[in-house]
Amino acid sequence: MMKVHHLNCGSLRGIDPLPGSADVGAAVVCHCLLVETDDHGLVLVETGIGSGDIADPDTVLGAEWSAFAQPALRPEETARRQITRMGFAPEDVRHIVLTHLDRDHAGGLSDFPDATVHVHAAEHEHAVAGKLDRYRAPQFAHAPRWATYTPDRGGESWFGFDAVRELRGLPAEFLLIPLAGHSPGHVGVAVDTGAGWLLHAGDSYFHHDEVHAPAPRSHPLMDVIQLGAEVDRDHRLGNQARLRELIRLHGDEIEVFSAHDPWEFQRLAAHD
Repeated sequence: MMKVHHLNCGSLRGIDPLPGSADVGAAVVCHCLLVETDDHGLVLVETGIGSGDIADPDTVLGAEWSAFAQPALRPEETARRQITRMGFAPEDVRHIVLTHLDRDHAGGLSDFPDATVHVHAAEHEHAVAGKLDRYRAPQFAHAPRWATYTPDRGGESWFGFDAVRELRGLPAEFLLIPLAGHSPGHVGVAVDTGAGWLLHAGDSYFHHDEVHAPAPRSHPLMDVIQLGAEVDRDHRLGNQARLRELIRLHGDEIEVFSAHDPWEFQRLAAHD
């Protein structure tokens, strides 16, 4: 059985809970997973804010984005620092799996320059072309060891989701789940822990009530980000509906969570 750690690799601005919720106000997180495997070293799912971002946030993250997102820029929150505090070396991270390459997901890549970085081919293509401001060239300047995938070709089924691809060099417990809409090659990352599945749904939703509540509702502040970033609204909303159905039918087998919801993170991290 693989051991999974839930890490917040970058606190962002604070937000209030939705009306009627028992939640209390909290800082938005960059929810990453660190997976200890028997034969493949450490696997990092997402990287959050990295040390290079903290050293020069206006250049790397962008001044406008930083002013809105209000990243805390704490060195101790980087994945690299957290992993070393756990007694591992950065070189122990042999694989990184990303939902997409937005700045708050790919910022820690350069902290693990020897790791293989697994990502959707369309996401990689748009990011390295540098045509969209959401992708930040300094985060890729170290020339990562990319492993790219086109999941809609030769995939397989996973709980009704088509077009899934096993990842090269990793066991079948790691899968990419296409969840288009937020970015050109956005995916979820599914991990079979041996005690059930985790599905890191990235930015396919931002607040748990979008997919977990009987009456779906979104968070108005987080909606500003989502609506400004989406590349295909129909696909994004369609995939949210599919996630709601996945939770309804298989919620006892699969733990679905997103990248930035602080209340999801608090609940899952408490059980590490």
